[in-house]
Amino acid sequence: MSITNVVCGIDIGGTNTSIGIVDRDGSILDRMRVGTRQFDHAEAYFKQVADVIQLFFKSHSEYKLCGIGIGAPNGNFYTGNIEFAPNLKWQGVIKVTEIMQNFLPGIPVVLTNDANAAALGEKYYGSASGKKDFILITLGTGVGSGIVVNDQLVYGHDGFAGEIGHTIYDPEGRQCGCGRRGCLETYASASGMVRSAYEFLEKDKRDSLLRDIKKEEITAAHIGDAAAKGDELALNIFDYTAKILGIKLADAVAHTSPSTIYIFGGVANAGDILMKPLKRYFNEYLLTIFKDKIGLEFSGLPQNDAAVLGSAALVNHTL
Repeated sequence: MSITNVVCGIDIGGTNTSIGIVDRDGSILDRMRVGTRQFDHAEAYFKQVADVIQLFFKSHSEYKLCGIGIGAPNGNFYTGNIEFAPNLKWQGVIKVTEIMQNFLPGIPVVLTNDANAAALGEKYYGSASGKKDFILITLGTGVGSGIVVNDQLVYGHDGFAGEIGHTIYDPEGRQCGCGRRGCLETYASASGMVRSAYEFLEKDKRDSLLRDIKKEEITAAHIGDAAAKGDELALNIFDYTAKILGIKLADAVAHTSPSTIYIFGGVANAGDILMKPLKRYFNEYLLTIFKDKIGLEFSGLPQNDAAVLGSAALVNHTL
């Protein structure tokens, strides 16, 4: 029987963790899932993840596990730790690679930030193939970013470079989970759009499909559905979001001069409802020297696979 060398790509989310068995070509051969929130202690959670992986390989002798790549909020490539992740149940510093290697001795384990993992997925298996300078922006519960310069992910001296979501749009603006005010994340994320919806519904008294939903139940998906039906208030929320995001992406271009910025995540599911105003504002606020040079596109990866594939690429193209 022939043996296929594979790696395990793990995407740690605040609610669920996706585990993919990935071959060298980036094909996901199998998938598993573990709940994240149900564990009060990180060690118990990672033991469950390791148990699921071990059980899989016991029943699939045709595969050989060559390494594990993990994408996680506030994952630090240099230290192998998750450090003070606001969207995870466990606080403080979690020594992820050390814990996993204790449970799975002899298997290399690499960790990075989840947005960095998605950028690697885009680079090796998505639309950024062959591009040496690009940025991936993830618009989900928060706003993440992976920055590639001269064909290398930007980590900075401490592993935390590239936090575009925590650059400030308005220093007296919305309270952010990071402790500061006015971060891009508080406006351009799914949760930020919901905050905008509350504000718009309060100050704009026109009829809206969003008024048919209980305030505490409104989601970014509801705003997108309403906008797709031509709801003017919902469309205004997207325009407001696109303007703020466009301003901050234009700023990001001035730092690294990427050839392309890719947009990924749940908010991007709105398609042209987001992209058309975003391109307009982005080009309006770009420095003249960058105008008409920078591509702005949706990610070429399936939403549910990007971080898993990127985490796998972390092993295949780093170790």
